[in-house]
Amino acid sequence: MKVVLFCGGHGTRLRDLSGELPKPMVNIGHRPILWHVMKYYAYYGHKDFILCLGYRALAIKEFFLNYNECVSNDFIMTNSGKEINLVQNDIADWKITFVDTGLNSNIGQRLKRVEKYLVGEKYFLANYSDGLTDLPLPEMIDVFKKSGDIATFLCVKPSHSFSLVSLVNGDRVEKIEPVQDTNLIINGGFFVFKHEIFRYIKYGEELISEPFQRLIAEHKLMGYKYDKFWQCMDTFKEQKELNERFERGDAPWVVWKRKSRDYERIMG
Repeated sequence: MKVVLFCGGHGTRLRDLSGELPKPMVNIGHRPILWHVMKYYAYYGHKDFILCLGYRALAIKEFFLNYNECVSNDFIMTNSGKEINLVQNDIADWKITFVDTGLNSNIGQRLKRVEKYLVGEKYFLANYSDGLTDLPLPEMIDVFKKSGDIATFLCVKPSHSFSLVSLVNGDRVEKIEPVQDTNLIINGGFFVFKHEIFRYIKYGEELISEPFQRLIAEHKLMGYKYDKFWQCMDTFKEQKELNERFERGDAPWVVWKRKSRDYERIMG
């Protein structure tokens, strides 16, 4: 399946950290979060990507045009560095389509502008490119295909450390509780679509607003609930938390390392 990645946002809440970088290019460890998202999909065999570009599109293009495989892979150097042999690689078998979808376009319009690159695709995947998870993706896809629905998205508990406040009689506080301890769930940004989704998006509409409301009215929108690891990166605090997890080897989203970890455990 092709994977549509929305990479055009300004990332204003991360601006102090990223400077002029688009949010998908903010690093987690030694690579941008966009790379982590793409590695996740590639692990499950989905290596045909469509990047919906907008703000600072050149930074994303240059990253891949100048991609250095040695940064995240083992390699053998000989002849004083004149010969480099990679032990493995990241993106050699990836296909990436770079599409300018507008500087200020919303998600719905970015998706519409890549419709021509999805002709003939019965199903495709999509992602906001700012969240990470260890979700077993094939299970979500299988459930969706059996449902007969037009679209599904990952439903998760909020990762923010906010508290939910309940008021009675206008201004009396009845209860305060961490949002993670409630039954609230939010859109986690991992989508699976049938190609028919494009029939539900009109000019100027945001994906989650009018198109999803039409699907709800027709009982064709499914929510896939997942209670394990999911974390977005909207703020400096969240970026710091993800970096700390990555640095100490506690990064559940790094599913592509599972085989090597299993091998190390077996071999002792």
